Amino acid sequence: MWKKENNCLHRLFEFKDFAEAFAFMVRVAMIAESHNHHPKWTNEWNKVEIWLSTHDQGNIVTEKDKSLAEAIDKVGG
Repeated sequence: MWKKENNCLHRLFEFKDFAEAFAFMVRVAMIAESHNHHPKWTNEWNKVEIWLSTHDQGNIVTEKDKSLAEAIDKVGG
């Protein structure tokens, strides 16, 4: 579930292992590129943490972030 925190949409995804987490990141990278909107994210073993905000709008949550979050949810997690 995405949560609005500190002017960002934030979500933690957990997977079976590193390979599954990394495969998810690759899929998200392709989606982010197609949206021309790129997340801040971290990966540690089976966890991927994502923060979304629109930098050119003053680092706030916009429809661009909500749209990307919806697309990421369709990838899985």
